[in-house]
Amino acid sequence: MSLKHVFNPVRLRHRTLRNRIVFGAHTTNMALDGLPGDQHLAYYLERAIGGAAMIVVEPMPVHASAVLTRGNFRHSSDAVIPHFARITKACKAEGAVMIQQLYHVGAHGDWDNSWHANWSPSGGPSYHDSDGSHAMTTDEIEQTIDGFVQAAIRCRKAGFDGVEVWAAYHCLLDQFWTPFSNTRRDEWGGNLENRTRLSRAILARIRAACGDDFIIGLSVNDDADKPVCLSHDEMAGIVALHDAEALMDYVTVGSGSYFDFYRLLPSFQYPENLGADLAGRLKGVVRHALVTAEANIRTPENANAVLGAGQADLVAIVRGQIADPHLAAKAAGDRIEDIRGCLSCNQQCWGRRGRDYHISCLINPSAGHEHIWGGDRFSRAADCKSVLVVGAGPAGLETARVAAERGHEVILAEAGPELGGQFRLAGLQPRRAQISDLIAWYGRQLDKLGVDMRFNSYLDAGDIAAMAADEVVLATGSMPAGTGFQKALPHIAELPGIGAGNVWSAEDVMGRAARLGRRVMVLDEAGNWRGVGTAWHLAEAGHEVTIVTPGAMIARDLVRSATDLPARQSLAARGTRFVVESAIARWTGNRAEVMSLLTGETTRHDADALVLATGNVVDTGLFDDLCAIAITPRLVGDAHAPRLASAAIYDGRKTGLLL
Repeated sequence: MSLKHVFNPVRLRHRTLRNRIVFGAHTTNMALDGLPGDQHLAYYLERAIGGAAMIVVEPMPVHASAVLTRGNFRHSSDAVIPHFARITKACKAEGAVMIQQLYHVGAHGDWDNSWHANWSPSGGPSYHDSDGSHAMTTDEIEQTIDGFVQAAIRCRKAGFDGVEVWAAYHCLLDQFWTPFSNTRRDEWGGNLENRTRLSRAILARIRAACGDDFIIGLSVNDDADKPVCLSHDEMAGIVALHDAEALMDYVTVGSGSYFDFYRLLPSFQYPENLGADLAGRLKGVVRHALVTAEANIRTPENANAVLGAGQADLVAIVRGQIADPHLAAKAAGDRIEDIRGCLSCNQQCWGRRGRDYHISCLINPSAGHEHIWGGDRFSRAADCKSVLVVGAGPAGLETARVAAERGHEVILAEAGPELGGQFRLAGLQPRRAQISDLIAWYGRQLDKLGVDMRFNSYLDAGDIAAMAADEVVLATGSMPAGTGFQKALPHIAELPGIGAGNVWSAEDVMGRAARLGRRVMVLDEAGNWRGVGTAWHLAEAGHEVTIVTPGAMIARDLVRSATDLPARQSLAARGTRFVVESAIARWTGNRAEVMSLLTGETTRHDADALVLATGNVVDTGLFDDLCAIAITPRLVGDAHAPRLASAAIYDGRKTGLLL
């Protein structure tokens, strides 16, 4: 496929971008004592090496009231300059244009990190927590303008080619723009000129302070379906006003806001290319600025389509370049099939950031660990060995791939007829086909690397001993316990009545082994995709589904990946019944006695089948048999302990590097 639009260089003020792919701003949460270190350097450098034309380094708060996360950089401090200078020098040497985003979140700050009251135009509520904010005085507005300007001056001293001023997602500048949040009656509120006075002053003063050979960008967003947010017409008018004064060199368009946090990081549940519609609208009103589209633009093909349609001049692919930092270089080298495609799952990028950890990636565990593992590039092992990997689930696939990349001779033995293990079943859930794409990617990579893939190969300890491999890795996964044990009822080892029949595991359902009637009850203990996705699959197939969970909400574990609300909406739209803070006290074969964990009361629910999405267990028999004959295998993934796919792939990467 021709990607001529993607690889057409473009001039951005005083710099020429080698292609149209941007690695957009996002919080990595890696700062130590407010300073970027080796972890930051390695993270951004890997994307520069990987061919990104422009890198927008994560946001710098411009004032104490702007601090949002533990991993934020120090605001208002020259101490950051030499640390950022290391990053800009290294990345620019690899051909990337370097920008830093500057931000102030206004009412939506994180005061218990900053211990500073949140500031806003009119003292509006925070949508980050339950707190309010302080209506800014004129002096405080001037302090904020100066904060942006001084931060930009530091960026210039640190070697950045420019800055991106954040006015998206209903942050401080957007709060001034929006009549809902700006009810001021002075020169900073009221008509459009007054409401944009702050942003226009910031951009103009940055230009005056930093000179003509300095790029200035503006970041905006599309959340037009929320009545209080700016419409496309209003946003176009605001951007046109700034552009008419030639205040910025480019404008970036994302999706969602603090009013719809889920579309800030649109998962696989949303359509792709979300930012393209408004970007195309803004392309029609600007005369000076380039337009960057972002938000769920995952692939070079998507980027090329958006650019070719004239909806944008640049495209920001963020999670796609977290998943594969060499996305741009592979696309430029006509190696599209080698790109490891993002799953849009949010499990280790936002999922870790939302828990105040540094970000990583489910399918690229080197993300955030580049300073330790050297990124996604592999050096040949000093001592190449024969390696037997037993099991072709995610842990086995990654172990085999990394070992083969390093020159080891690898046999991958899988008891079933195809790659993927239980992870393959997850790819059969609604809208999760990107998992199937990933498994196919592994198949292509292993084939290119010469891995000996053996299917329908069930190996016992004697078989493994006879193969005499230098290293044996067990990636044999885990299995449903089959007992119906519920952590909410730890004193009951086995679900009463489980022997009555019509009880299946989530794996049975997705593997098409289950024989279900019309009414299905799903016991979802963890609140993650194993239970939620199975229930969605059943509801979409026409079953009457009831989900029972011990959690206070359905999809409790999906909160961390910002996928829980869309999941509940999909289930509710298909008539799924939710029963929360409950456990199953007894099963009769066609009826469940459901017990409230709040009151202890039980209610009866008729059902033709019970599907268990409860804890898995490991069969240690093969490991024990190997140890008994003096073979000590390495354990990876669920064979070590049942966990999520992200842990399995991390184990595989680490083990492959250790061999």
